[in-house]
Amino acid sequence: MPFPNLDSVESILAIIIVFGVLVFVHELGHFLLAKRAGILCREFALGMGPKIFSIKRGETEYTLRLLPIGGLVRMAGEDPELDILKPHMEVSVERDAVGKVTRILLDRTDSGGRGSVTGTIVRFDLEHQLTLTLDVDGEERTFSVHPQAHLVKDGQEVQIAPYNRQFKGKTVMQRFWAIFAGPAANFLLAFVLFVVIGLSYGVPSNVPYLGEVRPGGPAAQAGLMEGDRVIAIQGQPVSSWKEIVQIVSQSPGKELVFEIERNGQRKSAKVRIFNDNNVGKIMVTQTLTYAPGEVLKYGALSTYEFTAMILKSLGMLFTGAVGLNDLSGPVGIFKMTGEFAQQGLAVLLKWAAVLSINLGLFNLLPLPALDGGRLAFLLVEALRGRPVDPHKEGMVHFLGFAFLMLLILVVTWNDLQRLFLQ
Repeated sequence: MPFPNLDSVESILAIIIVFGVLVFVHELGHFLLAKRAGILCREFALGMGPKIFSIKRGETEYTLRLLPIGGLVRMAGEDPELDILKPHMEVSVERDAVGKVTRILLDRTDSGGRGSVTGTIVRFDLEHQLTLTLDVDGEERTFSVHPQAHLVKDGQEVQIAPYNRQFKGKTVMQRFWAIFAGPAANFLLAFVLFVVIGLSYGVPSNVPYLGEVRPGGPAAQAGLMEGDRVIAIQGQPVSSWKEIVQIVSQSPGKELVFEIERNGQRKSAKVRIFNDNNVGKIMVTQTLTYAPGEVLKYGALSTYEFTAMILKSLGMLFTGAVGLNDLSGPVGIFKMTGEFAQQGLAVLLKWAAVLSINLGLFNLLPLPALDGGRLAFLLVEALRGRPVDPHKEGMVHFLGFAFLMLLILVVTWNDLQRLFLQ
């Protein structure tokens, strides 16, 4: 399945698509588990910074933002969106057929529609009791508020969020899964991408058959052919490709007798094993399989192996074996993505899978402002039986975010130096 050579514009498109998919899947994980828990999700955004496109569907506003450096799912209770409602404020309310308030109008110029009531706020509870008390011409009147009522100010509507629709109103486990689902979705995406690669290009098979026999190599010189089934080597029975590799790799420079089966007939051939830095080779590739079971196994094993490799690299960073100068930031990753895109679709898909694992692991680090940091606070809450003070947690996340921004600046500077100063 060839992938055409890319010019700079197409490389940029490849970068946008890869990172767009990674971020979308990550945020989709948060979104789906939050919705399943009954949390009001106010916004599902790709990118950061100013909005360049938005559309409202149901309770959620789906937005595309200017800076392609992440995304967010804005859940009710995480922003002080209802602080605009204050005692002694003059408002108008609109009610439905049974008398429940459906809209609270905060603009003085907007007196509401037919049947609306205007008054001054005496008290309100839009989280638990869902009531609003107004002073209407010197008389206090208490109204029941619909759980999906909206606040309206400057033409913008914000849906209220009763406590049971807020993130903080859910159990520790419901909040845990809503947060953990983002990184988990990235691991799932990596698995799916590896499976797609396997189904499209095949995966190495462990059966003892010869794949492509390289011309001029030891196997070719001995008369071995693609499709030959190796029965034994030096009289030792062989039942898997792994056994073939083990015997050959341990016999550099030796002559081995291969017993093979070809078209139902048995043959033998003497193969002079090539010595490559004390490792034996016969210049034959492994056969490929498209069997669904093997492809699924390949997807799971590849995801596990790359996860282990990245964790090892992270460990080297924390132990000092790898320094900050060895890290790449967004600029370096964008550049590598463009380069891999030019090497073919298979390479690009594998790189996207590795990036997805990176994104999942990075977000699980127990650092403030990351998903792992939020999970750490949930663990503390579960152990002590009560949540950490929201203001203290918010300050920790703020400082953590500042640190992450500083780290991104440092690694970006490293990238720029490698690109332009070397």
